[in-house]
Amino acid sequence: MSLIQKEISDFSVQSYQNGEFSTVTKQDVLGKWSVFFFYPADFTFVCPTELEDLSNLYDKFKAIGCEIYSVSCDTHFVHKAWHDTSERIQKLQYPMLADPTHALAKDFEVYIEADGLAERGSFIVNPEGKIVAYEVIAGNVGRNADELLRRVQASQFVAQHGDQVCPAKWQPGAETLKPSLDLVGQL
Repeated sequence: MSLIQKEISDFSVQSYQNGEFSTVTKQDVLGKWSVFFFYPADFTFVCPTELEDLSNLYDKFKAIGCEIYSVSCDTHFVHKAWHDTSERIQKLQYPMLADPTHALAKDFEVYIEADGLAERGSFIVNPEGKIVAYEVIAGNVGRNADELLRRVQASQFVAQHGDQVCPAKWQPGAETLKPSLDLVGQL
């Protein structure tokens, strides 16, 4: 079953960001665009490369009104320990959400029960708290932050211009498509 237009459930989790612990709730997500970036675990191999890649574009995400939430089933204390020992993770400025109860991983349907970990899943959530795009891939394949940024921008564009669609490889400022009425049902 597709998760497109699924409203995320209420949640309250601990977070580690910029040397501090805090609580993040669904209320913090509402009213802005968000990316929930699930990864299997702290102190792993592929995950820090992805998180650093995302960190390198964090200013661009913030500039378009989008917050990044990285999420693993580790605790906020483990996030801090990883941050304190990894040069790559020390670069992160976005919140690292702790999901040791697996509530978020289960809500976004990326929880691997046998392992107690999350799949690699990227979810774009609109200001109303609904999933508008997502990708879940194998744990041994890293993701591309540039493509994720492009998908957020495209999602924002079509939300503002409901009569237009973004073709493959669309970039902000590029031409879009405006389906004719007889083709709308074929999208």
